[in-house]
Amino acid sequence: MAVQQTWSRDRVYFFGDDGTMQSLPTAWTDAAEPDVFVALSAGRSAFRVDDLLSLAGVLHGLSRPRGPNTNCKANSAEA
Repeated sequence: MAVQQTWSRDRVYFFGDDGTMQSLPTAWTDAAEPDVFVALSAGRSAFRVDDLLSLAGVLHGLSRPRGPNTNCKANSAEA
């Protein structure tokens, strides 16, 4: 097994059962350093703050109207 940083991410490389080189993100393995938040929360939280903030940003982006005429009164019931 080897750990290497590629494309700005640490990955663990290993040989699979068929002899081919495989890799996984280091964070998915026990080869990674413990996440500070996970260590401090001692399993009391199912989510990390950074992940929740990212999710909130995605949800906010999905809730915005899309399309060229979404702000046009001609397309609304009030027009």
